[in-house]
Amino acid sequence: MIENFELITPSPWPDYELLDCGDFEKLERFGKYITIRPEPQAVWPKRWKAEEWKKRAHVRFEQKGSNSGDWVKLKSMPDQWSLQFPMKDGEFSMRLGLTAFKHVGIFPEQSANWRFIEEQVKKMSGKPKVLNLFAYTGGASLAACAAGADVTHVDSIKQVVTWANENRQLSQLPDIRWMVEDALKFAQREQRRGNLYQGIILDPPAFGHGPKGEKWKLEENIAEMMENVLSILDPKGFLIINAYSLGLSALVLENFLRSTAGSRLHIGELYLKSTSGVLLPLGVFGRIHAQ
Repeated sequence: MIENFELITPSPWPDYELLDCGDFEKLERFGKYITIRPEPQAVWPKRWKAEEWKKRAHVRFEQKGSNSGDWVKLKSMPDQWSLQFPMKDGEFSMRLGLTAFKHVGIFPEQSANWRFIEEQVKKMSGKPKVLNLFAYTGGASLAACAAGADVTHVDSIKQVVTWANENRQLSQLPDIRWMVEDALKFAQREQRRGNLYQGIILDPPAFGHGPKGEKWKLEENIAEMMENVLSILDPKGFLIINAYSLGLSALVLENFLRSTAGSRLHIGELYLKSTSGVLLPLGVFGRIHAQ
């Protein structure tokens, strides 16, 4: 039995709703607009009828290959729009868009971690340094920045770092240190320099490439990454690692983190509860709470 194991779903927020999921798809509302997208975890039948999905949806993603496809609009809607995420003190905004890779610029289940980040930063004194690796469009970076942290945002894709900075500007938040770099190489360099962070967030993909062609495969690189990350984490700081990879057990994170964190470690699984009542699992996580 894992000590401090939790099943966590985000608190509801006005601009997002998982309506239904099943048959390898999900029906979601982002602000005013409703999308149909592929979802490999939704192996069960849909709760709502196909007619209900079609009546509600504005756009549907039709997958053409293993990693790309086309959006087919069923109703009038823009290619880009924005939504707001409420925090305890204020809010931040994110621009969404219909990308060729089925994503829209946000992973809604991560809002549970955004609230955790806010809590951790606010209980620290001064302006804690927070590092966000594999940071994508920056939801976790914005949450840390809005809570008062000095944030470093690292991602290997220039376009998504630019997107994250647009989100920061849209939210009218202080500037963030933006790094277009391979996450593992950055962590190794910070280790050599002896730099420490009071908070570290990482959401590694199953597969990926760095800006200079560096290859990332979760199962092959996660051990080296965790060794480097733990070496640059302040002993009293907080950490979040997400692992949205089919087949990766929560015990993997337990084995990496328990000896370092002890009772401060919470392991669990993120999920979203749909309006139709079905629960959608969205990966395991490990959290080290700040002292």
